[in-house]
Order: sequence, then C-alpha cells, then structure tokens
Amino acid sequence: MAKGVTMGTLVVIRHAKSDWSGNESDRERPLARRGQRQAPLSGQWLAESGLRLDRAVVSPATRARSTWDLVAAELADPPPLLIEEDLYAFAAAPLLRVVRSFPETWRTVAMVGHNPGLEDLVEQLAGKYLAMPTSAVAVLELPGLWRTAGEGSSVRVLAYGRPPVGSLVGAREAH
Repeated sequence: MAKGVTMGTLVVIRHAKSDWSGNESDRERPLARRGQRQAPLSGQWLAESGLRLDRAVVSPATRARSTWDLVAAELADPPPLLIEEDLYAFAAAPLLRVVRSFPETWRTVAMVGHNPGLEDLVEQLAGKYLAMPTSAVAVLELPGLWRTAGEGSSVRVLAYGRPPVGSLVGAREAH
C-alpha cells in the first residue's frame, strides 16, 4: 500500500429483533424476547473473532442501544461507546458520512444501526448485496482512509451472517 494509506475494519451490526407490541415511538421501541436472545449470540461470535474494537458507534434508538449492550456484555474488553444521532437513518448516504468521519486512529469500528440503510451501505462498500436480518453482522475490510470509504476501493467481506459462520482467525492479522 502507498505511504499514508491505512486499512480499517468496519463491523456492521443490525439491531436485534424489536418488539412491535407496545405503543412506543419508533425510536423507543424495545427489543423483543427473540432479540434479547439473538444479540448475545452475535456478541459471542464477535468475542471469538479475534477482533479488537477501537470504538462502537451506535444509533440512539432504544433497540440499537440495547443490542449493543447485549453484544458488549459478551466482550472481554468492550470499546468506548459513541451514540451517533446520524445512525438513526434508513439510507446509505448518512451512514457513509458517519464512516468517513471516523478518526484514522480508529482501526476497527463496530456500527449498530437499521435497515434498509445498513444493507445499502454494505452493498455500496462491498459491491454486492448482503441481506442484513436482525442481529446480522458483516465484517468489512476497507483499504485506504476512512474519509475515502466507498470511493471505488476494493472492500473485502471477511465474515457475514447471523451470527457469521466460521472465524476471522487468519483472515486478517489482529491489531
């Protein structure tokens, strides 16, 4: 790689299944029991992945924050949390702006948000559609600087699924 060019890892996590039975607003909708069971499984997979997260950037919606809390509870060393208003979005453009704003000191970032925005973001970055059902995880290796994410660089999908099948060991050096 050229001088000054780094590589980042983006761990995209869709919130776990939410509960539609109450009268809460969309932002305040809690997790359903199924979601409370799903999210820790994604957290367990992430804990076993070998990735060391520098930051978690999470939508302010209750279901996204609760998802992250359950995922983080499975991690030996959870990263600092940033609640990002712009992740309460349902399109790729605002999500990509958030990714491009990450400091270059953050090498591996977990992002917890919503569909259809997450699917659109993953497709825009990876160049292929990956369905992101509730609690799905997509681990993307982005060449270059965060600020140039999505500008034609070749993004590798290191893992994907609910939770992803297999391990990242050997796919990328831990950092």
